[in-house]
Amino acid sequence: MKIAFVGAGSVVFTQGLLADLFAFPELGSARIALHDIDPGRLATAEGAARFIAEHRGAKPEITTHLDRRAALADADFVINIVQVGMDAATRTDFDVPARYGLRQTIGDTLGVGGIFRALRTFPVLRGIAEDMADLCPDAHLLNYTNPMAMNVLYLSRIAPRLKVTGLCHSVYWTMNDLARLVGVPFEEVTYLAAGVNHQAWVLRFERAGQDLYPLLDEVIARDPGLLRRVRVDMYRRLGHYPTETSEHSSEYVPWYLSHEEEIERLRLPVGAYLEIIQENAASYEQTREALDAGRPLPVEGTMEYAPQIIHSVATGTPRTVYGNVPNRGLIENLPADAAVEVPCLVDGTGVRPTRIGALPPQCAALNRAYVSVTDLVVRAATDGDPRHIRHAAMADPATAAALPVERIWDLCDDLVRAHGDLLQPELRAVLGH
Repeated sequence: MKIAFVGAGSVVFTQGLLADLFAFPELGSARIALHDIDPGRLATAEGAARFIAEHRGAKPEITTHLDRRAALADADFVINIVQVGMDAATRTDFDVPARYGLRQTIGDTLGVGGIFRALRTFPVLRGIAEDMADLCPDAHLLNYTNPMAMNVLYLSRIAPRLKVTGLCHSVYWTMNDLARLVGVPFEEVTYLAAGVNHQAWVLRFERAGQDLYPLLDEVIARDPGLLRRVRVDMYRRLGHYPTETSEHSSEYVPWYLSHEEEIERLRLPVGAYLEIIQENAASYEQTREALDAGRPLPVEGTMEYAPQIIHSVATGTPRTVYGNVPNRGLIENLPADAAVEVPCLVDGTGVRPTRIGALPPQCAALNRAYVSVTDLVVRAATDGDPRHIRHAAMADPATAAALPVERIWDLCDDLVRAHGDLLQPELRAVLGH
């Protein structure tokens, strides 16, 4: 079995995935092809991979490739973890909107940060899809790169035959957190969630058939500090707990980041992702220095879905994971071609999404606003229409709440100028008003 990592220079994430992969004895002899365009990061990823394999007692064949096609040739699974433009582009996504008074916390899913992260990622995704069609057409593409919903939707439109599943850990860790809050062992919890990535909803939260939401209500009533979280505020008003952090959740609605008093009440860390960038850079340097000095690395599993999917497909072991896939009737009150997040059964036959039916109408209403933005961003790229970039920003709830329409267009022009050659040529136009 061959597993290709595209963007393997995201060393910390690569380490966690490999630690999970090599924890399965059946995957210990896999061929691991690491690809990155940065030779230094690629070398560090290779060193970490070899250390983790030895620590886990695995004997994989590990190869490194600056050429993506060489890494993808004959792959069975492709794990995409690229970040186009790296830290500099992400800082641009924060710095330029901040000059307009537009606040962001994470900026990788929706809003102008998510829009432009998607637009500079799409050309790379197209290249990956074309290479896979040529070199490994039956492989599974397991995508971790954000903005998840935009990337999965884009791939479904430009390469409908590609087997794509978008993977995110938000549902899993949300349910761990909720189990801990109510004092119930996670292994005893049964749950169902569905919606869109970073804005899915906990539809069932039970133990042995007993609803645990009333117990959660009691915990919240006893702890006023919990009321100072966006996701708890949203849960109390909408009736279903959102599956992403408060920092994320605040960006997808118009109610919080435009108001100083809400930022204070809900302790929202504006610009939080800029600190995460620094932490990731420090973690990479620690890994590189440890390898250079011959010091051991921490080898910790992350419970990510990609290794579980690979193991299930390879061995036939059935599992349920949460995946981002084209809707196609899975959630009946969201658009048919939206990218949705639902439970998926995985076994030797592949990844099979679960039909959910209808979401609660108040939850579907928020998701529809989200997928409208996503649709317009993807149309900008597939139609080569730069006006749709502006339309997406106009439709975005948090952006529209913060800026008048002329300022939204000015902001998009500035971001187009700033990202320049990272965008496909048709989208580099500055439109003015």
